[in-house]
Amino acid sequence: MKAFVSKVSAFAHEEDGVALTEYLILLGLLVGGVVATVSTAGDNLNTAWSGWATWFTGAGLVAPAPPA
Repeated sequence: MKAFVSKVSAFAHEEDGVALTEYLILLGLLVGGVVATVSTAGDNLNTAWSGWATWFTGAGLVAPAPPA
């Protein structure tokens, strides 16, 4: 039992685990921010693209036929 308490005490005084935890939290926040940004930009880009497509088709513009 004394060896177990000694190992737990040594682990509590180590700083490697704390630093790793801090880096993982920071990584999680960064990934969450990137996902939120891409999601928001993707929705806005989809809305803009759909607006342009509607304008082009409403104006009677069509894509040229590919060369044969």
